[in-house]
Amino acid sequence: MKAIGLYQNLPIDDEQSLIDLELAQPHPTGRDLLVAVKAISVNPVDTKVRAPKGGDTQAQGAARILGWDAAGEVLDTGEQVEHFKAGDRVYYAGDISRAGSYCEAQLVDERIVGHMPASLDFAAAAALPLTGLTAWEALFDRLQVHRDGTDAGKTLLVIGGAGGVGSIAIQLARRVANLKVIASASRTKSSVWTKQLGAHHVVNHRNPLDRELRELGLETVDAILCLNDTDQHWPAMAAAIAPQGRICSIVDNRAPLALNLLKPKSATFAWEFMFTRPLYQTHDMTHQQQALNEIAALVDRGELKSTVNQILQPINAANLREAHRQIESGRTIGKIVLSGWE
Repeated sequence: MKAIGLYQNLPIDDEQSLIDLELAQPHPTGRDLLVAVKAISVNPVDTKVRAPKGGDTQAQGAARILGWDAAGEVLDTGEQVEHFKAGDRVYYAGDISRAGSYCEAQLVDERIVGHMPASLDFAAAAALPLTGLTAWEALFDRLQVHRDGTDAGKTLLVIGGAGGVGSIAIQLARRVANLKVIASASRTKSSVWTKQLGAHHVVNHRNPLDRELRELGLETVDAILCLNDTDQHWPAMAAAIAPQGRICSIVDNRAPLALNLLKPKSATFAWEFMFTRPLYQTHDMTHQQQALNEIAALVDRGELKSTVNQILQPINAANLREAHRQIESGRTIGKIVLSGWE
């Protein structure tokens, strides 16, 4: 089968950073599905795993296959699979500890796979799993926002609203939880995008965000989802969070965070890492299957839309290198998807 992989961690301008390969097709056992990958999308995690690590570019023994967003069709199933059969159209983000989706056929545990939205094609569906699950878990697990409308009218600040996760989080917060959503953006195009997705207000994260919020008449917000530079925004987040409020971030910190700033407010800070459940084989792994199925239902009802903003064809090393370049620029809006094999 065709695949795109790497033997060394190299800068994306090096043609060997991602190369076209031919690999043997795997066989599913246990709870695994074998999925014919029809479309994939590229995320910052792809570029971080691929990039050089402290100058180390040592060749690896076997090619590493990246990619943690895919939509496709089930080819075969392991003997313990309960919820899928050959021919089912599925979408998923996968498991960072296993081979990824940059290949024609991939093994993935059924517990982290959802049935694809019936109203979408493979390309539009492939843009949703990783960002959809990250936004879902951040809002409903980490920030403990209620999906039944109990929190209607409460305020949420989404820092970095135009990226992949922010683009889904804004929609879920506005249309499912009925929150008042303030998104941050730093460019006109990003601001327009977040407004189109449902943000009530847009602030500029190049300025201190607590000051930006005060200019809207908001001294504090009930919850904050940080998707852009935790270190830079930490003082403003600590100042802007409401007493007993919650902050969640998906962005690694570079220096220790002053958590003591939250103590007077009894505020909570939590990390969100979408790969935690499959990585540690937690007892609630099927939470991701359930979330993906609920996201698909929201899409099919017209309450949530795919955030695909660019499609590259076909799926090959050259196009993946281009997608990685764009992601590394830090200026992408929505999601970049690759569709179809040569």
